[in-house]
Amino acid sequence: MNTQLKPTLGTLHLWGIAVGLVISGEYFGWSYGWGVAGTLGFLVTTSLVAAMYTCFIFSFTELTTAIPHAGGPFAYSRRAFGEKGGLVAGLATLIEFVFAPPAIALAIGAYLNVQFPSLDPKHAAVGAYLLFMTLNILGVKLAATFELFVCVLAVAELLVFMGVVAPGFSFSHFVANGWAGSEVLSGAAVSGIFAAIPFAIWFFLAIEGAAMAAEEAKDPRRTIPKAYISGILTLVVLALGVMLFAGGVGDWRELANINDPLPQAMKAVVGDSSGWLHMLVWIGLFGLVASFHGIILGYSRQFFALARAGYLPPGLARLSRFQTPHRAIIAGGLIGIAAIYSDGLINLGGMSLTAAMITMAVFGAIVMYIMSMLSLFRLRKTEPGLERSFRAPGYPLVPAIALALALVCLVAMAWFNTLIGGGFLVFMAVGFLYFSLTAHHRAGAPRDAMLTGA
Repeated sequence: MNTQLKPTLGTLHLWGIAVGLVISGEYFGWSYGWGVAGTLGFLVTTSLVAAMYTCFIFSFTELTTAIPHAGGPFAYSRRAFGEKGGLVAGLATLIEFVFAPPAIALAIGAYLNVQFPSLDPKHAAVGAYLLFMTLNILGVKLAATFELFVCVLAVAELLVFMGVVAPGFSFSHFVANGWAGSEVLSGAAVSGIFAAIPFAIWFFLAIEGAAMAAEEAKDPRRTIPKAYISGILTLVVLALGVMLFAGGVGDWRELANINDPLPQAMKAVVGDSSGWLHMLVWIGLFGLVASFHGIILGYSRQFFALARAGYLPPGLARLSRFQTPHRAIIAGGLIGIAAIYSDGLINLGGMSLTAAMITMAVFGAIVMYIMSMLSLFRLRKTEPGLERSFRAPGYPLVPAIALALALVCLVAMAWFNTLIGGGFLVFMAVGFLYFSLTAHHRAGAPRDAMLTGA
């Protein structure tokens, strides 16, 4: 059975994947953070999370270039801590990348519903799954080229959004009622800052997914650092810019807890019938599509890597005639579609389906970030001779900051999201049960030098 991916991607492709995976976070999802923290409280949350991600990416890049593997964090943790360490990181990454796409697909449906009110957003979301699963199956070079194209359009559109709404911007609008509980040091304000963590993380969630294209990258030790560092800088600037401009054009409370904050913010400046508004809706879809399409690529490589190593059914590691893991792509899509139609069938404690999916994905991401930073420290001690073409700057301080902030985020999320956290633990427990019953799959898995150190 062929399980070898082909290296075809350059620096621009990888930048497009890194930014494209995340760019939908600038279009929707983050405004739920205003609903719990206010604009100023959420600005504090976002600043802390941006610091965490910047430190994380500069540290994570060391692992990605030293161990260029489709499993990404799964591969690093397995090499550092053995099979069970790899399992924790692999399952957490899989949960992150499987539960993020349904939230994005629902936002695609919400954006289309602005133009076509009779279109059911759920049906549109499923249509998006079918279309972009097919595109991913047809080949990684085609998929990555499309990702780069839509990513550039999405970044340009965010800049256009800021330019169009700038004449209506007022800082007084942004700061009005800006703290949950009205006072900066009130218990409600502090509580809101921590409760908003999942939605600040949504600004940056999944940038690490470019690591899962490492086996398909040309010269990954050179191209990946350039893509990651330019990518995180791009995203920090866009996140802060979009949040400030959207919050300063009117009553920001009307934008909290909705799936299309940018069109609604622009509507307050240019009116309902402006061509700018229609352009934002249509081109804004490219931002959602870029992330949706890119995360399908990410989850499929995680399914593929786990299956190839014997952690999931081996059939998920089969490649199509286009050299893509088609079964893995389909498996993640079926889970996502089921999640979309679960709305109303599961008690989410008053949380919207989109917010619940975001929170579940963030639980997976934070656990994976913690495992990745622990792996970095571990491998520095156990494998000092490992070839590291890029070393984390400011080691050990920079990765320690990323690790400490990730731990704070995990504790805060568990405190404020016990129901979703319990669901996350159930998924992890199911994965551990399968792992304990299938040792024979790992015994028969192909030898992988990047995991064993051979």
